[in-house]
Amino acid sequence: MSEQQGPIRVMVVDDHPMWRDAVARDLAESGFEVVATAGDGDQAVRRAKAAAPDVLVLDLNLPAKPGVQVCKELVAHNPALRVLVLSASGEHADVLEAVKSGATGYLLKSASTGELLDAVRRTAVGDPVFTPGLAGLVLGEYRRLASDPAPGAAADADEPKAPRLTDRETEVLRLVAKGLSYKQIAERLVISHRTVQNHVQNTLGKLQLHNRVELVRYAIERGLDEE
Repeated sequence: MSEQQGPIRVMVVDDHPMWRDAVARDLAESGFEVVATAGDGDQAVRRAKAAAPDVLVLDLNLPAKPGVQVCKELVAHNPALRVLVLSASGEHADVLEAVKSGATGYLLKSASTGELLDAVRRTAVGDPVFTPGLAGLVLGEYRRLASDPAPGAAADADEPKAPRLTDRETEVLRLVAKGLSYKQIAERLVISHRTVQNHVQNTLGKLQLHNRVELVRYAIERGLDEE
């Protein structure tokens, strides 16, 4: 298992002080290290760069700078940063915008404390985490985008450069595209969590992708989530 040493370092960004403090307290009491909090977008970018959290729990509706912009800037600054959006909005446009800006997951504020804590843990190891129903939305949107090529894109149906994946790598990729966690994939294929991680890392390397979100997009573009 590639568990990291020490507690997961978390930063909480929300413009409502009572909510922000409550989330930070719940995280701290559950063993996370809350390294910073912020109440607006500019403050969030400054403090996150200084505090270097592993996971940023981010509201979208912020003064000074919107959450999606905060997400874009901080992920560009530190690609290893995981961003879990915690928002009151389940609007499709907000969810998709957050994912496109680099968020790893998206949870509604109606989630329970237990769901939030589990989401932060899973986000820290790179699992895309979504409030039920939103994962299907994101997958569906990428499927639509994939079936509608960008203007000027080469219409190469054969793509001779496409790398070869093993049958097992393709199988793991298909389950990743369906939104399963590494643990669920391991259980379904009766292999270890470590083996699943190895297959994902090998697949990322072969496809020259950087994270699971990009991997999901790749799988959906090829219709693997529908098989």
